Amino acid sequence: MSLRDLYAIDVEKLAGVGPKRRDSLVAMELPTVGDLLTHYPRRYLDRTRQSAIADLMEGEEATIVVTVLTTESRRLKGNRAMVTSTVTDGESTMTLTFFNQRWRERQLRAGLEAIVFGKMESYRGRAQMTSPVVDLVGDQTGKIIPVYPQSEKAGVTSSDLARFIGEALRRTITVPGARQLADPIPDWIITGRGLVGRSVAVAGIHIPESHQEVSDARRRLIFDELFRMQVSLVRRKRLIEETSQGVAHRSGGQLLASFTDALPFPLTAAQKRTIAEIEADLRRPMPMHRLLQGDVGAGKTLVAVSSMLTAVDGGHQAALMAPTEVLAEQHAIGIKHLLSDLDVPEPSSLLGSRPLSVELLTGRTATADRKRILGGLTSGLTDIVIGTHALLQEKVQFNSLGVVVIDEQHRFGVEQRAALRNKNGDGTVPDVLVMTATPIPRTAAMTVYGDLDVSVLDELPPGRTPIITHHVDAPGTLDGEPPLSLEQMWSELRTSVRQGRQAYVVCPLIDESENIEAASAEETFERLSLRELQGLRVGLLHGRVSPDDRDSVMESFRMGELDVLVATTVIEVGVDVPNATTMVILDADRFGIAQLHQLRGRVGRGSHSSVCWLVASPTTPDGEARVQALVGSTDGFELAEIDLDLRGEGTILGERQKGRNDLKLASLRHNREVVVDARQAAMDLLDIDPTLSDHPLLFDELALLAEGTDEEFLLKG
Repeated sequence: MSLRDLYAIDVEKLAGVGPKRRDSLVAMELPTVGDLLTHYPRRYLDRTRQSAIADLMEGEEATIVVTVLTTESRRLKGNRAMVTSTVTDGESTMTLTFFNQRWRERQLRAGLEAIVFGKMESYRGRAQMTSPVVDLVGDQTGKIIPVYPQSEKAGVTSSDLARFIGEALRRTITVPGARQLADPIPDWIITGRGLVGRSVAVAGIHIPESHQEVSDARRRLIFDELFRMQVSLVRRKRLIEETSQGVAHRSGGQLLASFTDALPFPLTAAQKRTIAEIEADLRRPMPMHRLLQGDVGAGKTLVAVSSMLTAVDGGHQAALMAPTEVLAEQHAIGIKHLLSDLDVPEPSSLLGSRPLSVELLTGRTATADRKRILGGLTSGLTDIVIGTHALLQEKVQFNSLGVVVIDEQHRFGVEQRAALRNKNGDGTVPDVLVMTATPIPRTAAMTVYGDLDVSVLDELPPGRTPIITHHVDAPGTLDGEPPLSLEQMWSELRTSVRQGRQAYVVCPLIDESENIEAASAEETFERLSLRELQGLRVGLLHGRVSPDDRDSVMESFRMGELDVLVATTVIEVGVDVPNATTMVILDADRFGIAQLHQLRGRVGRGSHSSVCWLVASPTTPDGEARVQALVGSTDGFELAEIDLDLRGEGTILGERQKGRNDLKLASLRHNREVVVDARQAAMDLLDIDPTLSDHPLLFDELALLAEGTDEEFLLKG
């Protein structure tokens, strides 16, 4: 019996599941026996180790099996309600209190047995839990009781689910003589890792007789989930490489050598290693798909320029796409400066060469310039083009696009990234280098990008000054007299300006909001100009500033004509002003770790010491943790690991596109080693059976579960 067989059996075939119950299960996205058996317990209750009410100390969290004695509801002021339920564990009693949950009066009827999880409190000398988690488990007497995610809205309890799942197991794999679940993963992979069989795992996770059975079942099922994803990703990437015609570049060209020799500073060891990795890819006739991760200021642009010059050396062209006009313009200025002295061969010229051509193409490029640039791209006279989404327009055609660099790749949609790869009329696919200054942990990269080659710049160039980060505990608005710490911050900012330096002040909003108590750019700009920073030259930049005014403000700041720039996150990436040494981030707890790290990276880009002030009064543990993480580390990779632990992998993997979600147990936070192991196992299997022709059950399982979800979405780009 395969998983496909289980997913083909409607839940209505189970005893006790009539049309009404089926509708409830469908509402929970559990329409088949396969869906039921992969609806795993969220925790277990061991009745031999359960807590007693009398043994709990105030403030202690615990799980207790109780029987409801009485439940009543009281109406409070403002049409609010309070439901109180008196429960017993057989020895002692306590009160459960719920606010604005009137349905609890119907749920917690006298005589009901339930599991409650919450924090023990004392109210007027009586034990109490306020708004505990309640699971209805019925009168199960087994030693270990599975507690399932249930749905009050659908009217399906944990007890109901346990009953239906038990029936499904009895009708399929646990009765004597029943067909066992087919195991599509080769024995040499399973036994070599000491994993239990598929049938044993499915039974063990739902009806375990010991905690060891639960542990063994979880190990196997977690491996299955990650292995399926890795096989699918690695297989697709290899298929792309085999079926796509790439551009085989020659290495050791004169342009790249001249560029490297002319640099006023040596490349870091990490840059040299990464350039060598990319050069090896570019020599191959199959398209490169490489992710370049580098912390803020690690020198990714030099690596990207080296890649593009390799293309130009061989008579091809290169394109760099950035998510914003500000970033594209910043790249254009910097790259034109770096390559200003380089010439490329040109037989039609009397001199035999011409200056290397670097062009900027955005939505604001003037019509005459656009026509000239498009002509140069078609004829091949434009060697490198830097732009935004404007590069994706149909009119943009290349003579021979050899290398594509995509900066801050997470800001582009899949179709946008794919479109730039399809710009060559001869069917060849250019090599693609995607860059990010928002590092993600290695195991997350393996899961998100499958077997995409990953290069890491884990070394900062010499001369980058360390950034000291302070947490300023202050209200979320600037009203009233600021505490001493704020006074100190503004004083130090003014001192740095007197010494010839510049500063940023970043706010999370553009306008004031009555609903969100956060500093707005407009209000902050007015306030600081009149009070804390009176007399200084203060500018304002946010998303609603017109493009012309935005350019004017940025240019004034770059030229030192402004002392302080009050801005929103439009300056998050790409803004490079070495003279800026102070970063103030207001309401810092409202930003994510990656965003805070990016903003902080706008300073410390020159030879002067720099400081970042995080102004925040966190109201949640996560907000406090984010702020403290930034204070404690300037290492983007270390912060990425912390971010993964705080946020979970859901934010990294992105929203599921379609099909079934196959990551139900696996966690990138808790199963880092398994990700690495599953990837290696997938590669080992595909080395000996690239098409999975010898493993038809696994092929079928991938089609059923893995394909059509995150990996298709991610590989496409």
